Amino acid sequence: MEKYDFKAIEAKWQKAWDDQQAFAATNDYSKPKYYALVEFPYPSGAGLHVGHPRSYTALDIVARKRRMQGYNVLYPMGWDAFGLPTENFAIKNHVHPAEVTKQNVARFKSQLKALGLSFDWNREINTTDPEYYKWTQWIFLQLFKKGLAYKKEMAVNWCTSCKCVLANEEVVNGVCERCGSEVIRKNKSQWMLKITEYAQRLIDDLDDVDYIDRVKSQQRHWIGRSTGAEVDFKTTEGDVLTVYTTRPDTLFGATYMVISPEHPMVEKWADKLTNIDAIRAYREEAAHKSDFERTELVKDKTGVKLDGVRAINPVNGTEIPIFVSDYVLMSYGTGAIMAVPAHDDRDWAFAKKFDLPIIEVVKGGNVQEAAFTDCATGIMVNSGFLDGMTVEEAKKAITEFLTEKGVGHAKVNYKLRDWVFSRQRYWGEPIPLVKCEKCGWVPIPESELPLRLPDVDSYEPTDDGESPLASMTDWVNTTCPCCGGPAKRETDTMPQWAGSSWYFLRYMDPHNDKELASKEALEYWGPVDWYNGGMEHTTLHLLYSRFWHKFLYDIGVVPYKEPYKKRTSHGMILGQNPHSFVNLPEDEKKKLLEEFGDEKGARKHLVEKYGEMAEHPVVKMSKSLGNVVNPDETIDEYGADTMRLYEMFIGDFEKSAAWSQKAIKGCRRFVERVWALFDKVQPGDEYSKENEVAMHRTIQKVSEDIENLKMNTAIAQMMTLLNQLYDNGVNRAEYKTLLTLLNPFAPHVTEELWHMLGETDLLSLHTWPEFDEKKTVESSIEIAVQVNGKVKGKITLPMDCPKDEALAIAMADAKVQNAIAGKNVVKSIVVPNKIINLVVK
Repeated sequence: MEKYDFKAIEAKWQKAWDDQQAFAATNDYSKPKYYALVEFPYPSGAGLHVGHPRSYTALDIVARKRRMQGYNVLYPMGWDAFGLPTENFAIKNHVHPAEVTKQNVARFKSQLKALGLSFDWNREINTTDPEYYKWTQWIFLQLFKKGLAYKKEMAVNWCTSCKCVLANEEVVNGVCERCGSEVIRKNKSQWMLKITEYAQRLIDDLDDVDYIDRVKSQQRHWIGRSTGAEVDFKTTEGDVLTVYTTRPDTLFGATYMVISPEHPMVEKWADKLTNIDAIRAYREEAAHKSDFERTELVKDKTGVKLDGVRAINPVNGTEIPIFVSDYVLMSYGTGAIMAVPAHDDRDWAFAKKFDLPIIEVVKGGNVQEAAFTDCATGIMVNSGFLDGMTVEEAKKAITEFLTEKGVGHAKVNYKLRDWVFSRQRYWGEPIPLVKCEKCGWVPIPESELPLRLPDVDSYEPTDDGESPLASMTDWVNTTCPCCGGPAKRETDTMPQWAGSSWYFLRYMDPHNDKELASKEALEYWGPVDWYNGGMEHTTLHLLYSRFWHKFLYDIGVVPYKEPYKKRTSHGMILGQNPHSFVNLPEDEKKKLLEEFGDEKGARKHLVEKYGEMAEHPVVKMSKSLGNVVNPDETIDEYGADTMRLYEMFIGDFEKSAAWSQKAIKGCRRFVERVWALFDKVQPGDEYSKENEVAMHRTIQKVSEDIENLKMNTAIAQMMTLLNQLYDNGVNRAEYKTLLTLLNPFAPHVTEELWHMLGETDLLSLHTWPEFDEKKTVESSIEIAVQVNGKVKGKITLPMDCPKDEALAIAMADAKVQNAIAGKNVVKSIVVPNKIINLVVK
């Protein structure tokens, strides 16, 4: 048999699949369908790293199995290609972002094809294609017409270098995640989408989908539903500060209030505040912190008291001081809180620092008491008419009191904020609105979509924070579609999230120029049967796309309320940390040991030099660490089939796993042994008696493991079967089944071996094997027979043989008879299917 030439074999079958359109989903809507989806990538210049194929290969295995089970499978791929990285690259290298995108897409696509992934390339989409973003713009227009898109002045994260707005998640330790420059808070007018209108439905409908628990938990946590009350605190200036609290029962313990430094009342009261300069200076300082830093990272509580204005507690008329502090955000709730320091750690620390009263209102619930009990379960004290009530009774009573007095009411609140939708950049979808002095914001006619991005000479953001499009007066100046008067186009563009919020629908009908997808295609293909992606996208992307889908459902575009039936997530593939002591070359280790005395001293030095990360042997792959593994090199050395197998064999799919260039060799040996087994195949159309149970067990195990994303144990089972086939011999029927089971994992080598057997159809489209559950269990079993604890013979018994029959067969065995000859059997122990032990004297 010829040597396994993986390069020739893989090129051959990738071309054959393309030529025969093997993986193209058909428009035969009479067949059962299956829609498998992975998150489409951002095509960066760096290309794929070995972490990307983990998700793609897992769902590829599912998609390939479904085709073999007779389904019309849609497994598509496209490009999430708008966004800041491409624009920054274009600015730096003086290349148009469209050209950069084209080059990056070509590289990514060649890498994906080299992996033998069974994507339907006929349905490839690109978010930067005007024929695609025409429908992104169309959806935005529907949101605008339904009042779900609005413009608002708000404080945003502003990168001083990129000169653009950043999401909270893009700000790390006060600097831009992308460029490392300082981020400040700045007021800008932004387009917003009212995702909060869908908050409760986004929670409730999680009960109807098959998402793994941690995904559902993250969704619920991000939305952050809570129940409580809104309470109005009058002030000595006659104005009202409204707070939202989940604990209205503790109102008698509210001894001060805190408002956000950006709260509009600060400036309204400016002439009343004797320390307004100090307050403004504090506000300026807060503007240099992200929301995350202000709420999650702050340990030392800071703030400034408002000298000149006080609040009035509505339950007892007591005047209490008001502070500004940066841990209160204008973007959450009302921008004001009541503080109950006896029962909140944060409020207690603040009260101690500023010497404020601390009044216990729930017995045993003081956060600083040694015998502290949960203040949500105690009895009310120091609370007037609430005294003696349980917390739950008090919540109800105080809410009724507030409502009756007109100073509050019950309220359901959400941590979820409306979606900041505009970006002051070039490389994004133009927002299809014009501003008319007479008519206000007016949508452009749908017949004029797509509103294309104009070519610009410079993609640099402007110093005043406006989009580069703002300087293109010929494009900006237009006429109002409503009154025909002069108008100006919106120069902000959409965020990268826009195109990814509905892309799964376009795959169903990607060439439709009349609608985003036909009614028939949407009814047939949707919803997505199985969607896999990273855990980092299970909050924003998943929420945004569910929100857009529900809106499209409400306006009758899609016929189902949830976009994805099933959602799973995979763990990252980690790289070796070059700064960890255990990974250093031996000569460097030796040098450090000589310099710092011992390994402890060497490790301490590395931590001081590189940070705590130096203690971890494996970390997230990154270009800065130089630990990114390029799949091209792995495929070139070992082949795509080996790469695919190793990606799946590396560990539990849901957990992170460390890449090892040494361990991949084991998967290569497995492929080579499957190849070499071809020479040992004997005739036979049925499984041999010796291998029948193992064959049915393997079919069952692999079939079930694929459905549970336990690809590593499925591969281990096939490795076990391979060993048995080498030991017992292998016939044609058994080898064909092994190839079929292995095909979704290693499609190239199995396709080649299938045809070497004389088969003419594509194995990739062959029928998936079935198992007989009765034949997954051995009909007989060999067990040991001991005499006084020592093995004296072995006997073969039917499975679950009755004890008396098993004992009789054992006593009749010649070796056992010799061992007990001339002795009395005083006791016999029979453990069914395990062992027989005879005690003799």
